[in-house]
Amino acid sequence: MSDGTKLLDELNDRSREVFRKVVEGYLSSGEPVGSRTLTRTLDEKVSAATIRNVMQDLEFLGLLDSPHISAGRVPTQLGLRMFVDGLLEVRDLDNDDRQKIDATVTSNSQDVGSILDRVGSALSGVTQGASLVLTPKHEAAIKHIEFVAVGGDQALVVLVFSDGHVENRLFTPPPGQTPSSMREAANFLNALVEGKTLSDLRRTIKDDIARKRQELDSLAATLVEQGLAIWDETADTSGRLIVRGRSNLLAEDTHAEELDRVRELFDDLERKRDIAEFLELTEQGDGVRIFIGSENKLFSLSGSSLVVSPYMNADRKIIGAVGVIGPTRLNYGRIVPIVDYTAQLVGKLLGDRNQG
Repeated sequence: MSDGTKLLDELNDRSREVFRKVVEGYLSSGEPVGSRTLTRTLDEKVSAATIRNVMQDLEFLGLLDSPHISAGRVPTQLGLRMFVDGLLEVRDLDNDDRQKIDATVTSNSQDVGSILDRVGSALSGVTQGASLVLTPKHEAAIKHIEFVAVGGDQALVVLVFSDGHVENRLFTPPPGQTPSSMREAANFLNALVEGKTLSDLRRTIKDDIARKRQELDSLAATLVEQGLAIWDETADTSGRLIVRGRSNLLAEDTHAEELDRVRELFDDLERKRDIAEFLELTEQGDGVRIFIGSENKLFSLSGSSLVVSPYMNADRKIIGAVGVIGPTRLNYGRIVPIVDYTAQLVGKLLGDRNQG
């Protein structure tokens, strides 16, 4: 149970309703909510002075804050967390939203990247936030690895997958490599990799190399480690992060301080920092997760909220994620079902394609 949920249980009915109305008003308008406004919307008829007293109590508990001395209140990060965990009413997916998302995947395009690109655009358009789509890495089992000298001091490490997919990386091998040491390195790896995915290989290969290194001469051992390092360097970004709708977060009414944070956020994304963390955020379990403000390691400096859901392949393995990022006053009740539906749709689409 979170701290916010415990606090919610301790509030009386009046405090709970005042708190809920403040948060809902703030999420709707982005502005502080004052006691006079609440006298017109509360079910219980009470004076503005009574409401102000309740607000002060909620502020003392760390659930509300007053940005200006004479202004109304806004929820704190703890308050938003408590609202999302205990009071948020998630709506059914709107038919219009469903149709817009469905329309992106009805194309005959065979290119998964293009389809996910359109999914990202639709998601940002429907939610008016910025969308993030992490496309899947290639997870078929490896069939064969080969090192190929290409002249000068360059070589290729080539991976052939069981589904016929081939990938290669150009790199500079250790000095003194010979055709014989390249064959030895490839044979060593091929004895270990059959049936393993690239992810499996990265998890086990260092132990395997340490255990069996004496079987290799030093040149071949160095080549094995360096060749795999080339794949490690690109492993986290080989799943491409698609970002759409950044202009939605740079609207004219955005405060200058928020604009700077949002620009910093997108600079980070474009440099592909911490993309692995984006997927890690979703791996605690399936379903939609909401990260508010600094709870969200990846975008903690931006003062943003992230609503994210993994999508899975036919084997129920997480292979990517879709999400929406925006200000902490996102319309969570509407966005949660949109993200959930999109993730399920993408997973089904990719599962059907792989079986076809």
